[in-house]
Amino acid sequence: AIGAPIEFNNKLYYCAVIINRGTLIAIIPKIYLPNYNEFYEQRWFNSGAGIKGCEIDYCGYHVPFGTDILMRCQNNSNLIVGVELCEDLWAVIPPSSYLSMAGATLILNLSASNDLVGKSQYRRELVVNQSARCLAAYVYASAGYGESTTDLVFGGHCLIAENGKLLRESEKYLLQGGLIFTDIDLDIISHDRRKINTFEAENQNRYRDVPFLAYQRHNEIERSYQKQPFVPQEDNEVLRRCEEIFNIQTIGLSKRIQHIGSKSMLIGVSGGLDSTLALLVCVKTCEKLGLDKKMIKAVTMPGFGTTDRTYQNAVELIESLGVDFSEISIEEACRLHFRNIGHDESIRDITYENTQARERTQILMDLANMHEGIVVGTGDLSELAMGWSTYNGDHMSMYGVNSGIPKTLIRYVVKWVSENQFSGDTRKVLLDILDTPVSPELLPPDSEGKITQKTEDLIGPYELHDFFLYHTVRNGMQPSKLHSIAQMTFRDKYTKEYIYTILRRFYWRFITQQFKRSCLPDGPKVGTVCLSPRGDWRMPSDVSVELWMDEMDRIKEENA
Repeated sequence: AIGAPIEFNNKLYYCAVIINRGTLIAIIPKIYLPNYNEFYEQRWFNSGAGIKGCEIDYCGYHVPFGTDILMRCQNNSNLIVGVELCEDLWAVIPPSSYLSMAGATLILNLSASNDLVGKSQYRRELVVNQSARCLAAYVYASAGYGESTTDLVFGGHCLIAENGKLLRESEKYLLQGGLIFTDIDLDIISHDRRKINTFEAENQNRYRDVPFLAYQRHNEIERSYQKQPFVPQEDNEVLRRCEEIFNIQTIGLSKRIQHIGSKSMLIGVSGGLDSTLALLVCVKTCEKLGLDKKMIKAVTMPGFGTTDRTYQNAVELIESLGVDFSEISIEEACRLHFRNIGHDESIRDITYENTQARERTQILMDLANMHEGIVVGTGDLSELAMGWSTYNGDHMSMYGVNSGIPKTLIRYVVKWVSENQFSGDTRKVLLDILDTPVSPELLPPDSEGKITQKTEDLIGPYELHDFFLYHTVRNGMQPSKLHSIAQMTFRDKYTKEYIYTILRRFYWRFITQQFKRSCLPDGPKVGTVCLSPRGDWRMPSDVSVELWMDEMDRIKEENA
């Protein structure tokens, strides 16, 4: 697209000339002409508002002319291009809003925007926000070095945004022309438009389709993907995000406590990250509501797999926070249960493990009845996705404060809480908890008393599972594409075979473990990825996993 002054019916228009593969295919005039401060465009140009259905002869071509034009790609159905010019973006309702509602997934903006102090930031926010409102990609290119500097300087600001995210930005004030490029994920845009039904289609009869063909190349992907998509890239944004998450958790629990008039909060504390964060939320809830922290009944329930490190951390954390503390060993009760059901204690199978989880839940539930309170759940979003919980064991509570937070993000939230909400002994023990391997501790420790049952050794790294979870649920990404971007993103850390194995495991567990999510306790949603069966994720419990396994088999064959 190239900017040019075009005469039409004895009037001059500020236009974008659209060229495809060396052929001129359309001309689109600017609608909003600024005539304030340093701008005097109406001296020369006329607004293109209302010009529809027209055609023009220009440079030997007879092409559509008007503001009712969409360029529709013939070899990629997701690519529909709309164009606006400079001030059009700054209008109350930019033309791109209507273009996107009519189907445009890529908006081009040809601009001659001069630079002022602070204007670059405002311009950047306009582009990013408009891409979010339009659920589209937005490519903005402004005039730069070579323009007259009699009164104004043009910095050559170029931006590429996609659905509210800035993908690429040029360096300004170069003495030669600048060029930026990146990959745009049209699949994500199409997925979001299908999902968000408030994005209603504009009457497409108002627009003319101009067909074009895009070059199709299979080059290396220029775009990079975050290894931890749930965690912001900027440090300041991480801090802000963690604070907001902690507040959402606290307000959610506060409302539930007030609503039911609960006299206590029961929580099992293991010395791990999840129960630690849940306990901290309980403490802040008491502070917010002006309640005595002794209404928090923190219980440690050591079992066959409890290690000294996690046990000591749990005890020290509880004592440093000043909440009510009790300890109930589950070993005797579990052994009695084994005898009652005829299970050999030496067989360390799923019955051996789940008996402990359910015994702990039974203790908490009964204590909640005794103290007229509720059991606060500790399970997180990653565990829900993987079904990494015991059905009617740690899977169950009366309010799950962590249910919307993935494992890779919980670590950052606990770290933020330790640095900003607590000090002294509490901060010290929190730092050691952050350094402890993730484990359900349902199998006995080794001869040195160290954890033998490490979750990530069994199911795979949470950073991979959270990566898969984000792109599957948030972006609706297909297995073949997810496999490709995972290979690209983690190639410096894991082998191709290992990434494939963990992705296959993710799909198998995510699909087959829906029955646990179908009866999930209440808990606050904190991000765009949520697995509540009452809200975002309404999936049948008996969906067949074979479709995904067949697709993974096909991927393996293609990459053999």
